[in-house]
Amino acid sequence: MPQTNLANTIDHLFRNEYGKIVAVLTNKFGTSYLEQIEDAAQDTFIKAMQVWAYKSVPDNPTAWLYRVASNGLIDVLRREKKKDVLEDRQLKEDGDNFSAIEPSLDDSISDSQLKMIFACCHPSLSEEYQIILSLKLIGGFSNKELAEALLKKEETVAKSFTRAKKKFRTEVQFLQIPVQMGLQSRLFIVLRVIYLLFSEGYSATTGSQMLKRDICYEALRLALLLRENKYCKHANLEALIALMCFHSSRFDARLDANGELVTLEYQDRTKYNTELIKIGIHHLESSGTEDKLPSIYHLEAARSFYHCKAKSFQKTDWKSILYLYDVQLKQQYSSMLALNRIVPFAKIHGAEKGLRELNDLNDKRDFSKSGLFYAIKAELLLELKAPNSNATLIQAIELTDNELVKKHLQKKLI
Repeated sequence: MPQTNLANTIDHLFRNEYGKIVAVLTNKFGTSYLEQIEDAAQDTFIKAMQVWAYKSVPDNPTAWLYRVASNGLIDVLRREKKKDVLEDRQLKEDGDNFSAIEPSLDDSISDSQLKMIFACCHPSLSEEYQIILSLKLIGGFSNKELAEALLKKEETVAKSFTRAKKKFRTEVQFLQIPVQMGLQSRLFIVLRVIYLLFSEGYSATTGSQMLKRDICYEALRLALLLRENKYCKHANLEALIALMCFHSSRFDARLDANGELVTLEYQDRTKYNTELIKIGIHHLESSGTEDKLPSIYHLEAARSFYHCKAKSFQKTDWKSILYLYDVQLKQQYSSMLALNRIVPFAKIHGAEKGLRELNDLNDKRDFSKSGLFYAIKAELLLELKAPNSNATLIQAIELTDNELVKKHLQKKLI
């Protein structure tokens, strides 16, 4: 297999299987061995790259990864005299059938990854630790991806992860999930973890891919799995599923035949998945808030629905979209949300007022290191035929880490 194809295969499997391997092995051996479990999982993917480069990829690569990770961990623990040799031997004999070490499914949480997320969201851990642990251990997020998602520095994220793991090992011995109130008390953090997981897949912050469908579908799968539990039924979960369905419905239109980025304005709307839109509408209609304020998932799902509903870019209901942004900003202000709001604001009030609004926003919060800020500014300047649009585009390109977005911005240079 060519190296490029192999690298893509490994990357795909890493995104899909790393979190499962960590979750299943942690469930089996306990959190005390989290460091060894992480090492075993990471070493397995390195070994796959080395072995599969000379041999063909196995017919069932997932089973291969699980078996190698499990046996590798057992070898380490046996050397460290952490486990009884007879137990090790039994586990190794069962290694070809990974279901032997899969935790039993029960009514509390029927998936090892969800068990891991709920364990990571233990109330003794701070919210920051809960999110960092979940996204690192379940989503396999890099420090850079986490820093982008949480608007923090990479060094800060790395230090927080080390401290979070230490506390996790102390406070959470095994992945024992409480029922009813215990599940419900952690639900909101779990939903945020799934949301962040989906968001990274939908708009990858780094690398050569704009869209990582496998991450998005995994997040949607986890949410639907969560919905099966009677204690986790909640309006916010329904709204989050709707949001992910609406976003996912536009996957095929976001990239052209050459795999290059297609912005909303130029997307072929006949490629929108109408079945996913219908499913999204069903979940959004099921997400009634019972006279309570709508969640961010409700508001974002509604914005995405208006984009899916519009017959063309020009016919988009920008007024409703702007209203939804304003409602969300009043509920929970975010500088990045305020930045994204500039787009519908400019569509309604014009590029000149949009640019003025953007500059006012920059006076309140320094966006000098935000590629998105300069990309929006460049778009407004191009519309106004301003002479400094090229210089602004260059700033946007320099501050953008995603290669597809860079390429898209470069095409706009005059």
